[in-house]
Amino acid sequence: MIKKPKIVVVLGPTACGKSDLAVDLALRLNSGEARNLGYSGAEIISADSRQVYKGMNIGTGKITKKETRGVPHHLLDVISPKKVFTVANYKQLAKKELEKIIKKNKLPIICGGTGQYIDALIYDQNFPAVPPDLKLRKTLEKKSVAELFSELKKLDPARASTIDSKNPRRLIRALEIIYKTGWPIPKISLSEKYDVLKIGITFPAKIIKNRIQARLLRRMKNGMVAEINRLIRSGVSLKRLEDFGLEYRYLSRYISGKISKTEMLNQLEKQIVEYSKRQMTWFKRDKNIRWVKNSKQAEKLMKEFIVR
Repeated sequence: MIKKPKIVVVLGPTACGKSDLAVDLALRLNSGEARNLGYSGAEIISADSRQVYKGMNIGTGKITKKETRGVPHHLLDVISPKKVFTVANYKQLAKKELEKIIKKNKLPIICGGTGQYIDALIYDQNFPAVPPDLKLRKTLEKKSVAELFSELKKLDPARASTIDSKNPRRLIRALEIIYKTGWPIPKISLSEKYDVLKIGITFPAKIIKNRIQARLLRRMKNGMVAEINRLIRSGVSLKRLEDFGLEYRYLSRYISGKISKTEMLNQLEKQIVEYSKRQMTWFKRDKNIRWVKNSKQAEKLMKEFIVR
């Protein structure tokens, strides 16, 4: 029997330390021991819906060159934030990188918290080719965000449980696809091509909340306001920043004087916590995820997976 190419996925909610864990695992496969396991190393493919954009670094928590510790990373900084990048675009680009890594006899490690991107890459998931319907969008734009979300909940409860309920662009697109295709979400079928190990890392809700708070303050100190001002000067509109959600939504409101700094920090922290809950809602659907508490447990799972 021909063995399928193996893929390791590192996933979890925001602020859980996914990037560090993925690098730890990759470095193990860049060691001499890894060659005895049949690999010449490992490379990482990001699965983050905002880290694909250039110039969005601090607000997305994009891994720095120093933090990569020499491990090659892919699907970071691939497009201007002025342009739209869809999950279908991600699937196309990520599959090319995946095949390149496999051909080099290296182990691909997919790392991220965007569950839809991960599923798009490792499953045979087809996305409906639904072009924008400007007439329909104008009609939907007349509705409030609450009305759009309520309608989506009726038509597709599963998608409503994971979508950003405050993001009108995503709500309208989700409804547009449903109206045009008659299907709530694309159906997923297991891939016949790859052997996949999914490693999940998370912490109790209270710890995640504390990590989110500490990380937010750290990002503010590291220049998140300056980053968003740079994006605005480069031609990224306030409306576009709203579409990106979380840090970019609330800091753009603060910069434009709509809310105070205290309001911005409080509202943003609350929304990031809610986002982490939506991420876990998505991941909990998947019973194949092996949840770990530290890198030692993850390394053990990866080694067992490789030699089986």
